Amino acid sequence: MAVNVNTNVSAMTAQRYLNNANSAQQTSMERLASGSKINSAKDDAAGLQISNRLNVQSRGLDVAVRNANDGISIAQTAEGAMNETTNILQRMRDLSLQSSNGSNSKSERVAIQEEVTALNDELNRIAETTSFGGNKLLNGTHGTKSFQIGADNGEAVMLQLKDMRSDNAQMGGKSYQTENAKDKDW
Repeated sequence: MAVNVNTNVSAMTAQRYLNNANSAQQTSMERLASGSKINSAKDDAAGLQISNRLNVQSRGLDVAVRNANDGISIAQTAEGAMNETTNILQRMRDLSLQSSNGSNSKSERVAIQEEVTALNDELNRIAETTSFGGNKLLNGTHGTKSFQIGADNGEAVMLQLKDMRSDNAQMGGKSYQTENAKDKDW
């Protein structure tokens, strides 16, 4: 008894082409569904690596923008409080000049001093209560903070806020001492 094996080469070739077409269609559908030309390393290994690096850098920049906006918001909050502090200090200066007028009675000077004391208390209240995100900004506890504003390490901005209380000799700035003296040409 003889066994005959018949092979349909045409059918096998058609099957192979059909499988290739299905595979190509599947790849195209994946690309269409994801919206990306590169879905895996087999599509383009170098392109995938570059794409991943750019995606990471882009996400880093998104975070850096949020950090910069937080820093700006902190600075704006502190600036608003310091503007009010400047207004209070100008009023205190006006009162001190008014008090030095020789025509004021003792009761008028006492009233002026009471207003100056109240303004001084307001300066300290502003310094103690100005905060951002639960952190006090102007009472000397903020110190120096850095804000990462770039995608890479070291791209940061430093923000330093000092003590703005009126009982602090420096009150947010530097203190200089001078002596009462005249030079020889005075």
